Amino acid sequence: MTPFANSPLTRKLSAFVALSKAELNVLERLHQRRRSFVAGRDMVHQGQSDQAAYILSEGWVCSYKIQPDGTRQIVDFQVPGDFLGLRSLLLRTSDHSFEPIVEIEAAEVLKSDLLAAFSDTPRLATAILWAASRDEAMVVEHLVGIGRRDAEARMAHFLLELGSRLALVGMGSRVGYNCPLTQYHLADVLGLSAIHVNRVLRQLREKGLVTFRDGHVSFEDHARLVELAEFDAAYLDQTGPLLK
Repeated sequence: MTPFANSPLTRKLSAFVALSKAELNVLERLHQRRRSFVAGRDMVHQGQSDQAAYILSEGWVCSYKIQPDGTRQIVDFQVPGDFLGLRSLLLRTSDHSFEPIVEIEAAEVLKSDLLAAFSDTPRLATAILWAASRDEAMVVEHLVGIGRRDAEARMAHFLLELGSRLALVGMGSRVGYNCPLTQYHLADVLGLSAIHVNRVLRQLREKGLVTFRDGHVSFEDHARLVELAEFDAAYLDQTGPLLK
């Protein structure tokens, strides 16, 4: 088995399909154009066309839209194993921007690379479609959170979701995970003010549920946090491969 079998993307896609050696080799080829990006400088900007997609190998990225009044709405955060700009690659124009939160490593994937991979390995194409569908399901949950959950449940649900996503790629557990996000990042993704984020995190900590301090999220009582958030991880669909 190739060393690439333990990469974040392989771990993620293996939740849907039991990857063969040939499919692992194709994934490895998609990682040939490796690039580094510094924090705080857009790697893809809203409205950009004729650009590549990326596979995130190391670090965290935020995807966001800028409104006409200059305010920012973060759509989601990308972690190792995630695709960046896959939709805009196929639709030709990016409808949002991607900004590294920390220095990152990513593989550049051209449209020709992706289409060749889809043609050569249909099962792998199905797995990537699964990953894109899962991303869409997360955006739906975020919309529900902003529209219907109170601030505590919204925060709890989001932190639990991040934990589940990171656990899938070997970077988190029910105990906790490292997290470079600031309160301003959380404010922009959850539709809260930074002051409100600070207050909610303090309330969750004082209730003995979760602590977010010094770049680390610690689940103090995972079961009660799940109950508070009414968190059902079924939409993440990562219980095991459907295709053998």
